[in-house]
Amino acid sequence: MTSDHQRKLLGDFVRAHRERLTPDPPTGRRRTPGLRREELAARAQLSATWVTWIEQGRDAQASPQALARLAEALLLTRAERAYLFELAGRRDPDHAQAEPSERAPDSLAAMVEALPHPAYGLDRFWNAIAWNIAAADLFSGWLGEGRDRNLLRYIFLDPSARRFILDWPDRAARALAEFRADFGASFNDPPMLALVERLVADSADFAALWKAQTVMDREGGDRGFLHPERGMVRYRQFTFRPADRPDCKLVMLVRETRLS
Repeated sequence: MTSDHQRKLLGDFVRAHRERLTPDPPTGRRRTPGLRREELAARAQLSATWVTWIEQGRDAQASPQALARLAEALLLTRAERAYLFELAGRRDPDHAQAEPSERAPDSLAAMVEALPHPAYGLDRFWNAIAWNIAAADLFSGWLGEGRDRNLLRYIFLDPSARRFILDWPDRAARALAEFRADFGASFNDPPMLALVERLVADSADFAALWKAQTVMDREGGDRGFLHPERGMVRYRQFTFRPADRPDCKLVMLVRETRLS
């Protein structure tokens, strides 16, 4: 449910963009700039009353499909369209998901390479798509040559992960709850569904945790690992999302202490 303030912002936004549009065909002098509400409604295949209510900040029950037609009629950019749906409190039905790719966006790859700390980039499936030398050394069981570089499959299907990750039961449960938050943006995506279905089939631990329906924001904090050569090491984890690819994330681990 949207607030009165939110609906007013939406109405102001729609009206401002309507007034920027040029009638087709152009006409002579008009009392109002841009399109009339009736003209916008006709372009968007919506009722003029609905457009009027939206601009007046009334509760017009804006469906995702109606908002999509409105966005197209207003000739909104991608950022403007996302803002429209955010103000309306709706999910864009035409929101495009990036295809799985082994190549990280340039912004993410550059940041990972520049960091002196272990750092890696994940796509929306939690595949590692970039990592630096420090990360490869720390996560040799995951990022080593010939390894399956999906973080979830590593955590739940690789026996070495249970020895390497300190407090594995808690960390595994936390990781899955954070992944579910990402899953919410792609729950109708066939590759995402296939990933989850395979993990449910292959891991009883994953299946049980998935059934629990726990969802958490991705947070930083202390992370401990039992490195095969360096022994127990601890880091402070931080996570960021690149502005140009918010479906990806950058994870950085800053060394805290070494325990003997």
